[in-house]
Amino acid sequence: MEITLDELDKRILNALQADAAQTNHQLAQQVHASAPTCLRRVKRLTDAGIILRQVAIVAPDKVGAGLTAIVEVTLDNQADERLVEFEALVAAEPLLLQCYRVSPGPDFVLVVQVADMAAYHALAHQLFAAQKNVRNVRSYFSIHRSKFETRLAV
Repeated sequence: MEITLDELDKRILNALQADAAQTNHQLAQQVHASAPTCLRRVKRLTDAGIILRQVAIVAPDKVGAGLTAIVEVTLDNQADERLVEFEALVAAEPLLLQCYRVSPGPDFVLVVQVADMAAYHALAHQLFAAQKNVRNVRSYFSIHRSKFETRLAV
């Protein structure tokens, strides 16, 4: 279902991206609409696949996941079924937060959040070293996160 976003839809999306935990009544007040209208709009945006899900953003360092790694992975064989196989492998790994198939350069860029270097080493062995089709892995470790945002400009 494809819909065109009007100004109210955009205000709702911006408000929910800032705080999805607010009540429908609070949201309606913030976007200057009635509560029933807001509820209908949120349902429509969800049904259309514009709102994918509502989540809590957790501080990694507060839950023992203080090391962020950005990892480039190049496969030996880039046939579509090999790319899909690798995507399925990493999709099943909870320590892997994001996976992007990219071009040009490496085949994939991954974002990993782990406790420490030992945890990264164990994950790298499982996901990369133990896989026959992985040719090259290049890892970058974050020493400081200056910006982290989940909000899209709408």
